[in-house]
Amino acid sequence: MEVGQFTLVISLFQQLCVYLVIAWLLSRTPLFMPLTQVTRSLPYKLVCYLIFSAFCILGTYFGLRVENSIANTRAIGAVLGGMVGGPLVGLLVGFTGGVHRYSMGGFTALACMFSTVCEGLVGGLVHTYFVRQRRMEQLFNPWVVGTVALGCEVMQMAIILLVARPYEDALHLVRNIAAPMLIANSVGAAMFMAMILDKRAMLEKYSVAFSARALKIAERTMGVLDQGFTPDRCSQMARILYEETGVGAVAITDRDTLLAFIGVGEDHHLPGTPIISPHTQRAISQNEVVYADGNLIPYSCTLHPNCKLGSSLVIPLRGEEGQVIGTIKLYEPKRKLFSSMNRTLGEGIARLLSGQILSGKYNEQKRLLAESEIRLLQAQINPHFLFNALNTLSAVIRRDPEQARTLVQHLSTFFRKNLKRQSDEVTLGDELEHVEAYLHIEQVRFADRLRVSRQIPDALRECRVPAFSLQPVVENAVKHGISQLLGPGELTLQASAHDGCLLLQVSDNAGLYRPPSEKGGLGISIVDRRIKARYGASYGLDVYCEPEVLTRVSIRLPLEGEGWAN
Repeated sequence: MEVGQFTLVISLFQQLCVYLVIAWLLSRTPLFMPLTQVTRSLPYKLVCYLIFSAFCILGTYFGLRVENSIANTRAIGAVLGGMVGGPLVGLLVGFTGGVHRYSMGGFTALACMFSTVCEGLVGGLVHTYFVRQRRMEQLFNPWVVGTVALGCEVMQMAIILLVARPYEDALHLVRNIAAPMLIANSVGAAMFMAMILDKRAMLEKYSVAFSARALKIAERTMGVLDQGFTPDRCSQMARILYEETGVGAVAITDRDTLLAFIGVGEDHHLPGTPIISPHTQRAISQNEVVYADGNLIPYSCTLHPNCKLGSSLVIPLRGEEGQVIGTIKLYEPKRKLFSSMNRTLGEGIARLLSGQILSGKYNEQKRLLAESEIRLLQAQINPHFLFNALNTLSAVIRRDPEQARTLVQHLSTFFRKNLKRQSDEVTLGDELEHVEAYLHIEQVRFADRLRVSRQIPDALRECRVPAFSLQPVVENAVKHGISQLLGPGELTLQASAHDGCLLLQVSDNAGLYRPPSEKGGLGISIVDRRIKARYGASYGLDVYCEPEVLTRVSIRLPLEGEGWAN
């Protein structure tokens, strides 16, 4: 290589350094994001066109005048525009850079314009090839980009020789600038793409790290506050957040009191003390995130003059209807800056904890509702049945003491099952024992007017069913159906299993069923609602009625219990 060419290479690399510094500054802005991925989005393609057109023009401005022409790095913008944005973007970038070069004149102006357009188009064709081959990662390979830029520069020298006149001047120019421009443009394009690749890697690494930390926090905090927003639970939660986020300290409060504090300043931030921090009071009263960085927004501990905490992020915890029920607070010491990742995590954690608190309240209300419904069923059964049973017992005692003794045993079994059940789920056998006790008492009362048929396979007696799921239905059939008949009443109990479901049927020959809106019993309505709430809308009660002929209540449940699979 001649000395003049070596000097030209050095000069082009000096200009290239300025070029890459500008690119590096651009990489610190959101405008650089569309360059890090292959996209078909029109706004992103427009951003690619504007950015690479600007670099194409800068490459010409930074160029060096050589023999009434310009040795430049314009090809970097054209080639990268095509490879990142596609053929259309590459063509437009090449045309924009070519027209700009043509406006600057010189005997190679027309040839350089044509070559710049061709360079953008070649970059676009390479883009199309790799996309169709599903090898899009190659578009961001610096070696591939450098090779394409090298080939485009060779093409440019050939176009100069073909188009520029006089030919002798063009040949002499190519001999002087070919090698420097081949080196500068190929190396510059590769370095520019390496910068884009580093940006992609950094974004992916940041995203993976953020997602992994967020998932781990979500996994460890799952269900911690479901059992209540209590100091013990809050202390456990604060410990988890302190370990996972790496902040200086974590605090959790309700609207009035500090519930938990872990980290720097534990000696004077004591759980159970009232809230006096103005930042926390502001977050609660205005329902907004309050960030005190210690610089623009001053922060100082209100409890101790020598507290090492220097910044604070206070995030409201929201309950029903968006009302603030407390706060979560993240702190950093004075010697450490508050990272943007922890700020974002803090806001996400607050939403997670708010959801857990709401879930805990919902589960508690659901549990109380279930208990109240069972109590309601118990209260409904007791009054009207007790008087009839006692009157029957009084009559039987005088004529048949042995039958009276049996009746008392059944009555005892009935009320023991009815009053002492604590669980809301029992076996079918246990529920049938409750039903049988009731039916024995009613058979004594109705005598020959009540006949009961049972078709219950022994294998199904271990299946799990909600407590009071069958007895209210049977009682409803006797009370509102068979008791109204002048002739004999027939009651049939059936159980079967198919398609993973347990089907219980209670049938009577009265056919007097009326929809709940008209005359329905409260008991079977509660049974249906409890089953649907517990297992879903596909389960529950179905009623079929032929007036004055038949009423059949079908109870559909999931098949659960020993020896059965859902």
